[in-house]
Amino acid sequence: MASGNDRAAVVSGADVADAARRRNIPGTPQQVVLPQQPQADEKKKAAPKKAPSVLDVLDQWEWLIAPIVFTALAFFTRLYKIGLSPIVTWDEAHFGKFGSHYLKREFYFDVHPPAGKLLVGLSGYLAGYNGSFEFKSGETYPPEINYTFMRQFNAFWGAVCVPMAYWTAKELNLRRAAVWLVTLMVLCENSYTTISRFILLDSMLLFGTVATTLCWAKFHNQRKNSFEPEWFFWLFMTGLSIGFVTSVKLVGLFVTALVGLYTIEDLWNKFGDTKMPVTVLAAHFVSRVVGLIILPFLVYLLSFAIHFAVLTNSGPGDAQMSSLFQANLRGTEVGRDSPLEIAYGSQATIKNMGYGGGLLHSHVQTYPEGSSQQQVTCYHHKDSNNNWFFYPNRRDTPYDPAAEPRFIADGEVIRLLHSQTGRNLHSHQIAAPITKSQWEVSCYGNVTVGDDKDHWKIEVVSDAASRDRSKIRTLTTGFRLKHESQGCYLRAGNVNLPQWGFKQIEVTCTKENNPRDTYTHWNIESHVNEKLPPGDPGQYKSPFLKDFIHLNVAMMTSNNALVPDPDKQDDLASQWWQWPILNVGLRMCGWDDKIVKYFLLGNPLVYWGSTAGLGVFAVLVAWYTIRWQRGYRELSQSEIDQIHYAGLYPVVGWFLHYLPFAIMARVTYVHHYYPALYFAILTFGFLADWFLRNRKAAVQLGAYAVLDAAVIGLYVYFMPICWGMVGPNKQYSYMKWFDSWRMSDA
Repeated sequence: MASGNDRAAVVSGADVADAARRRNIPGTPQQVVLPQQPQADEKKKAAPKKAPSVLDVLDQWEWLIAPIVFTALAFFTRLYKIGLSPIVTWDEAHFGKFGSHYLKREFYFDVHPPAGKLLVGLSGYLAGYNGSFEFKSGETYPPEINYTFMRQFNAFWGAVCVPMAYWTAKELNLRRAAVWLVTLMVLCENSYTTISRFILLDSMLLFGTVATTLCWAKFHNQRKNSFEPEWFFWLFMTGLSIGFVTSVKLVGLFVTALVGLYTIEDLWNKFGDTKMPVTVLAAHFVSRVVGLIILPFLVYLLSFAIHFAVLTNSGPGDAQMSSLFQANLRGTEVGRDSPLEIAYGSQATIKNMGYGGGLLHSHVQTYPEGSSQQQVTCYHHKDSNNNWFFYPNRRDTPYDPAAEPRFIADGEVIRLLHSQTGRNLHSHQIAAPITKSQWEVSCYGNVTVGDDKDHWKIEVVSDAASRDRSKIRTLTTGFRLKHESQGCYLRAGNVNLPQWGFKQIEVTCTKENNPRDTYTHWNIESHVNEKLPPGDPGQYKSPFLKDFIHLNVAMMTSNNALVPDPDKQDDLASQWWQWPILNVGLRMCGWDDKIVKYFLLGNPLVYWGSTAGLGVFAVLVAWYTIRWQRGYRELSQSEIDQIHYAGLYPVVGWFLHYLPFAIMARVTYVHHYYPALYFAILTFGFLADWFLRNRKAAVQLGAYAVLDAAVIGLYVYFMPICWGMVGPNKQYSYMKWFDSWRMSDA
């Protein structure tokens, strides 16, 4: 039976030199072992100093030599043969095209914020590209486009992630061998190499994620130097990094959440420090609000300000914006030569004023259920099915084309006739196809056939041009359309119809009378009436903040609408559970033997090792928690802090970047996992450091040598998928370990 003086068992990571740690056994005195004082030999002469060896010099300057070497290797692996394939590859078709819009200054719409695409446009400008190429998928780049430079520009962001990973691992207090292992795993991650070699946003997103993590770690290590210049520097650098990464893709909000959780914990601990003066606590709070909320928001806002300042010409994304915004774009048809006031007989397009709203639309197709009448939707693209005629109601004097124009005022009851089909905008007490709590809106009858359910009352809610409500004005007047017999209001929210409705926005008649519901607000976007003189409604400007909010809501709405189509098979899409286990890759281009082929697939050791590391970390925390509850006190406060900040926070970062894709309904692809993978790599590095730091030097050397060699060896083994597979794809079948890895047809 063990005596009471026996030492508590020491597990990997604990400091074996600390003999004072004991298991707490009631009634047993704790033996205290005092460290022996070294005996100084005053007579002993100092030994002569030896000249430092090469190894000593390398060891002393490792902090400079290692990141230089890793950076050089990163640029080599990301840039070598980067221009080998002369065709538009994968999503270059999207982001290259967005860069072209910036060069032509044409307004476009996309679900991502503009910073990354602005940089793509900048790369094209620096390459001497004029924006004339359409970037159709699979097309060959023309000789006048220096696509190699544009890819190199993108590769820069992916390459600098490698030295930043080195510095981050050092800031997390990992030992040198673990720091090198983490850096090698980022350097030799095949998917990181491949994704960085094309005109995409992913390398910029990864750069922003890694930079934010590095700045956070730097700031955390300045916690004992509050309000010093370096403390402020890393606080604001963290804020700038957050602003950048969120301005590239909204996925950047996940690393923002990680910094937010750390900030909440940090401020909560300071709040519990009763010795801290209230003024100092308030200063900490204000500093973080300014550095981590206001500054990132200003960076995000600036990216949109530049976006609006550059895109001054009319383009394919106009319809997503308000009518006033469109009217101020060069070359627009919106409001151009449109008469200012609306009269009976006018043909107009009617725009929904809700954020992300489209144009009131109808087409000959009918509802598959309900009334089976002609569909009414909202549509973001301009076509002739968006045109409507303003007609008097059936009780009023019929419209006479030869008579003098009769202007339409606030409170008048009108009919709207669809110009292409001649049917009346109509509603009745039949449930809407998707939003069952509201009434269906359809098109019914014609000029002579119909009933009072074709009648709509105009209720003006605002006018940017005048307080006079005796006339409805193009662009400037916001109004609601109240169904006269049912008392409901015409509404177009952000609900998309199924495929039978061409995924267009559902239009309903809502029973709720909420004047603040902007989705019940409408305005006239364009207007034709030969009897009326042309006006200049585009002289009124749309406020920047209103445009900023409008575009962001439209982005989020469209992003949520990117759901898998059950009627189409997407061979490139994958499920969230497949990513951590490397169950699937992604073909980035056609698979003809005559073209250069690329395949998105990770380094197996990096993926499987980092995923296993997440489970090991959970077991590690459970182990120490159980032992602590049983009375063991084997961890010092510094070791607890190491687990907390170098282990737990990377795991939290992984969860924040991974779990949303398991929850969201939108279509997903393998590259969505790449930011989460970085945090899994940091977790693996922490575990290697934790379990090996107190082992014998030979054990450490052997373990790290095996890990480093395996990472490098597998990277080289799968290198063809990164640098391009030339020739028959069957010759690369040796890399197809699983059937789900479709890198060859063998």
